Amino acid sequence: MRYAIVIEKAESNFSAYVPDLPGCIATGATVSEVEQLIQEAIVLHIEGLREDGILPPAPQSQVEYIEVAA
Repeated sequence: MRYAIVIEKAESNFSAYVPDLPGCIATGATVSEVEQLIQEAIVLHIEGLREDGILPPAPQSQVEYIEVAA
């Protein structure tokens, strides 16, 4: 499965979340680190859902960029 993630710059680190997996978040010192950590968090989140007898939701979010003239 391929889930969209959102990475945001915080004051002193980066955070990431998965819109299709509420509660699945990670933080890291760099973008690279938070990408690795959110990937691990997704795997753990899905494993936890399955252990609880819940089917993981299918990815539905899409990511697009819009060009805006400044």
